[in-house]
Amino acid sequence: MPKKRSGGGLSTTQQAAKFLGVAALSGVVLAGIALPAAGALGLASKGTVEGFDEIPANLQTPPLSQRTTILDSKGGMIASVYSRDRTVVKLEDISPYMQQAIVAIEDARFYEHGAIDLKGILRALNRNVQTGGTAEGASTLTQQYVKNVFIEEAGDDPDKVAQATQQTMGRKIQELKYAIQVEEKLGKKRILANYLNITFFGQQAYGVEAASQRYFSKSAKNLTLGEAAMLAGIVQSPTRYDPVNDPEEATKRRNIVLQRMADVGNVTQAEADEAKAAPIKLKVKKPKNGCITAVSGAGFFCDYVRNVFLTDPAFGKTKEDRAKLWNRGGLTVRTTLDPQSQQSAQNSIKSHVYKTDKVATAVTLVQPGTGKIMAMGQSRPYGFGPNETQYNYSVNKDMGGSNFGFPTGSTFKPFVAAAAIAQGKPATQVYSSPYEMPYPTVQTCDKPYVNVNGERVPNEDKSEVGPYGLREAMEKSVNTYFIQMVEDIGLCPVTQMTDKLGVVQGNGDKLPQSPAIALGSKGLSPLTMASAYAAFANRGTFCTPIAIESVKKADGSSLQVPKTSCSQAMSPTVADTVNTLLRGVVDSGTGQQAGLQSRDSAGKTGTTDARKNAWFVGYTPNLSGAVWVGSPAQDVEMENVTIGGVYQAKVYGGQVPGPIWRDAMSGALEGQPATPFNTVDIPDQRKGDDQDRGGDRPGNGGSKPNQKSDHKPGHKPGDRPGGGNPFPGNTNLPNPGDGNPGTHPGQDNGGVQGP
Repeated sequence: MPKKRSGGGLSTTQQAAKFLGVAALSGVVLAGIALPAAGALGLASKGTVEGFDEIPANLQTPPLSQRTTILDSKGGMIASVYSRDRTVVKLEDISPYMQQAIVAIEDARFYEHGAIDLKGILRALNRNVQTGGTAEGASTLTQQYVKNVFIEEAGDDPDKVAQATQQTMGRKIQELKYAIQVEEKLGKKRILANYLNITFFGQQAYGVEAASQRYFSKSAKNLTLGEAAMLAGIVQSPTRYDPVNDPEEATKRRNIVLQRMADVGNVTQAEADEAKAAPIKLKVKKPKNGCITAVSGAGFFCDYVRNVFLTDPAFGKTKEDRAKLWNRGGLTVRTTLDPQSQQSAQNSIKSHVYKTDKVATAVTLVQPGTGKIMAMGQSRPYGFGPNETQYNYSVNKDMGGSNFGFPTGSTFKPFVAAAAIAQGKPATQVYSSPYEMPYPTVQTCDKPYVNVNGERVPNEDKSEVGPYGLREAMEKSVNTYFIQMVEDIGLCPVTQMTDKLGVVQGNGDKLPQSPAIALGSKGLSPLTMASAYAAFANRGTFCTPIAIESVKKADGSSLQVPKTSCSQAMSPTVADTVNTLLRGVVDSGTGQQAGLQSRDSAGKTGTTDARKNAWFVGYTPNLSGAVWVGSPAQDVEMENVTIGGVYQAKVYGGQVPGPIWRDAMSGALEGQPATPFNTVDIPDQRKGDDQDRGGDRPGNGGSKPNQKSDHKPGHKPGDRPGGGNPFPGNTNLPNPGDGNPGTHPGQDNGGVQGP
């Protein structure tokens, strides 16, 4: 029985047999593999001799995976993402030392033999037997290149990788056959360039350019003799010869390459010895991959772009097609993100909410008329560490967001008002608006909604007793007013309006037909809210949000990208009326702390029951923004809480989200013209403190909507709680972290919520 070498390797006899077998096999291939016997042995790649004779086109020009660059709207870098870090370069952009080193150590007779080198096989056998190791391989560079193409195509699929690397006779003959054909089609220089671009050099670096940047922070065309020898040495075993983790082994291997270069005449012995004597000097550049590396807090926007790419049919008919295109990379994705707006949003977030706070905030800014997402950020950074998250609080679940979005409270009321005005209700509409009332029977698009359990809805303060006109009811955010409004017009016009505005729940479902939606009971995302409010700013035209402006492939060709879809959700007159109403909210209502200086702005506050969520959604004619503050798990009641280093006895929508919105918008709009709204005249029907119901409050600024009123709402700044759960002890609310969409009993999935 033949003896084994120490360490369990093959004996000399076994090595000889193995290499002679390969030599014999090579002879068979050279003699012509396309024989009937080949098919009989099951060696054909497609099961037939004809299929086996066909060389796949991707062996000639394989689509190598590369890094994808994501840019903002001005061309600035947001992040670099890749499944394999690779930058393809031409042969002339690779150091001659690198070309010589890889040929010397991997296939010294590369320019002399064909695809298969019988002489090299025998020489390698003899050399390895003498050294007792594997100083020299037997596969040609062309054969190695073919194998690497199969591995590249396998991607990260372990089954496909195993198939691509299986050591079977059929696989070996297949590789040898393709190697012969690749030699004929490409020629030596093209094969060498392809090989240097495809092979793995360890440390997540694929291809010589990425490897040169990783280990030496320089381009491959500037590699020195010693650096090139080190990289060439890594290829045989990237883990064993890793210079970062085992510099001693890497040095030994480098010196073997240097000596081999001297032996074949690439360099003189003196040059090789001088390079051997020098220590390896690394200048390691850590890989920066993925949205976690995004600038200006844009990690969540980066992740949103990735999700758009993977879900939109514009980038491929199937999920698999889109994933393959994204993972292959080599793309330049120019996005809608405005660097000024993003930086302003991030600055505002950092100054108002700390990442270590019990609650978080999310801010999204959208451009009216285009749907372009201008900024997207949140207080808990994108990442895996403490107080970090990969959930994007600004978007819906299918795009990486929370399970259900967040109850919006009174920020939903403008949708009700828009629906009512579109139905012909005047902007002066008055309802009795008692302090408290039962949910009424309301007509839906189908059967009437009936309050079978007798649930009731209150206002925030017992002093809030009508009658109220729409303008004052909006400024004070009077719950019972808007419940009476949906009783009057029915729920169908409301949900038809929200459908036109792209309003869906955070889980993608349409809004339920229950009166509580008027008070913001259902969970929505900040992007949904900012986009819907942008239609008010755009005089009634809603545009679907977009994040990508252009995509270019590695070869410079362009891909089609998703376009915004704009449609008239309401008439300009309806939008102008809502703008006038919501301008009053920031002028003299619950959103005064959000008002912008020297610029028309409008918006609405929202605070849900138990103060688990607080919102401000507002806009100018040229920018719309939504700010949410709360606990992502909906388990923090924002009373006696410190946010951003400031103690808050009770959090209201205008008190915490409002200033965040104001600061984010102010910086984003700096340098842009202060465009005014188109407004309408809405008589002020405010009640006086000591007058009969419906009387004007003295000194309230009259009926001009563009004048600020000295009237102050009769409650604390911000907004009244509601929209979550008005019943003490009932905490069964949607939890974005646990996947359990709670409902109040008998209320059609949440029908008894407050504003």
